[in-house]
Amino acid sequence: MATNGLSSALTLYGARTLTLSQAAAQAGLSEAEFIEQLERRGIEVTDSERAAALGSERPARAD
Repeated sequence: MATNGLSSALTLYGARTLTLSQAAAQAGLSEAEFIEQLERRGIEVTDSERAAALGSERPARAD
């Protein structure tokens, strides 16, 4: 993981210049991993982006 890319992505997401998925891609992380990095630094993740990111990584239910 490139620290420079992560730092830049965190800053740009925090300023709402990039979306969560754009910032995660810039950092070279999955959206779930990027959310973990944001939470560690106290950067707020919007509920809609969190739901979209984590919902897309959950396995489909067969019921």
